Amino acid sequence: MACAGPLSAAARCTRRAELTQHERLIMQVNTTEGRVPVDQLGRTLVHEHVAVGFPGWYLDVRQPRYRREDALAQAVDHFARLRDYGVRTVVDPCPMDLGRDVELIALVAQKTGLNLVCATGMYAESMGISYSFARLRVEDIVEIYVKEIEDGIAWSGIRAGVIKIATGDGQVTDFERKALTAAARAARITGLPLISHTENATCGHDQIDIVTGEGVPAGQLLVGHSDGRDDHHYHLSIAERGAYVGFDRFGLEMIVPDEVRMQNVKRLIDAGHRDRVLMSHDTVHCFLGGLPGGLTQEEFQRRLPNWRLTHIFENIFPRMRAMGVSQADLDHIVTDNPRRFFEAGQVTQPTQG
Repeated sequence: MACAGPLSAAARCTRRAELTQHERLIMQVNTTEGRVPVDQLGRTLVHEHVAVGFPGWYLDVRQPRYRREDALAQAVDHFARLRDYGVRTVVDPCPMDLGRDVELIALVAQKTGLNLVCATGMYAESMGISYSFARLRVEDIVEIYVKEIEDGIAWSGIRAGVIKIATGDGQVTDFERKALTAAARAARITGLPLISHTENATCGHDQIDIVTGEGVPAGQLLVGHSDGRDDHHYHLSIAERGAYVGFDRFGLEMIVPDEVRMQNVKRLIDAGHRDRVLMSHDTVHCFLGGLPGGLTQEEFQRRLPNWRLTHIFENIFPRMRAMGVSQADLDHIVTDNPRRFFEAGQVTQPTQG
């Protein structure tokens, strides 16, 4: 959706706002294969990855050669299994600086028939490409994000459907604050939801403060990896502010046992906050290069046998039903809540230039 003609910056912003407002009324979501009505998303996993590569991964000649065809075959094999569990949509919120390959994501969508949603946005300063963007103004970053949402990412024509934000452990850096501010302004312009990365379940409230301070409702934000700590009061405080609480690392039991995650989900449901819970795994189906710490992907998988796309449906749901959580509650979390998350900015937020 490019702005045509020699318009001033203000005129371009006004025209973009008008067009975006029109698109919001249609209530659709950008996927790699085009726009999909929000009520057709169905069962949705909100945080999974086809491939991830930390900046500079391709410079380490000790690592095995990356073969895209192998990565595609492995991802297709795993993602296709989701159809047996009624999953129709998967969000891959890989930011632009973690080896994002939207054309690979699109190929997975084409070969599996799933809706795949990709992201614009950046990772935390300590692990991302802060140098390249540190010299930019907030408005420059906003322009980049909005262009990836409205025109497409690079020359792929694939439009981002979510905006990724990220903070490190314990405090928000100046660069991260700038990136979050830009992301919030892009969300306000486009109506897209924001999916965050947090470390050790910290900075969730800082993220909410920055986003809402830019006029974006908290319900347009998923505070990711909130399950990184056994802290019901933290989860409850995020939910009470209206943001979504991300229990999105099921199977990653080297961080927190799944039993703890399930108990904390149930506590939020029992506290009346079923509407604020989103669930996923944060799986990665191809690590570009080696993992931090020198682990190989195979070693990682041996240590985490349940870290796979179907784990929630195969293992977590039955265990949660045994804990007294109804199937209706579980279906609500993986179907209704993702739909409402994508609707939030489209139906409640006025566009501003």
